[in-house]
Amino acid sequence: MIETTRIAIADDAVLEKIYMIRNQKVMLDKDLAELYGIKAIRLREQVKRNKDRFPEKFMMQLTEDEVETMVSQNAIPSKQTLGGALPFVFTEHGVLMLSNVLKSDQAIQMSIRIIEVFVNLREAILLHKDVSLLVEHVERKMIKQDGKIEALYSYLSKFMEQSKEPRTAIGYKQKNRQ
Repeated sequence: MIETTRIAIADDAVLEKIYMIRNQKVMLDKDLAELYGIKAIRLREQVKRNKDRFPEKFMMQLTEDEVETMVSQNAIPSKQTLGGALPFVFTEHGVLMLSNVLKSDQAIQMSIRIIEVFVNLREAILLHKDVSLLVEHVERKMIKQDGKIEALYSYLSKFMEQSKEPRTAIGYKQKNRQ
């Protein structure tokens, strides 16, 4: 019987390694290799051997400009940390496919953990959108209410101005008594 142990890693540690590139949430090959406990070159070798399992929706190679952008935004310290070659990045589906290619217990467990983080991230983004829509709805209501309050204030101001004018007395008027 295979004994499985859950790898303890904080969600934040995985979240810090997820980047937005080409409008997709991706992870660098070197970060995945580190999480899987293997060398990045070994990960790339397995990917190249199984190229047909990694279409562009699952994996892509960064361009020089994208690497420069990541360095300038402090996402990575320098090009040298990537090992000299342009890195591969993997989408959520690519991470899942990596566990099928690598087949080690640690890779499988870590892939499950990473997928959970991707799912949590997606749920948080959806929740954020829902909250944003709710706030926008409340703001629109407040703008309408502001208009109504201003109209009421204007009406009350006119009423107050009219009440300051002297009013003619009502009722029986007596002429001067002597």
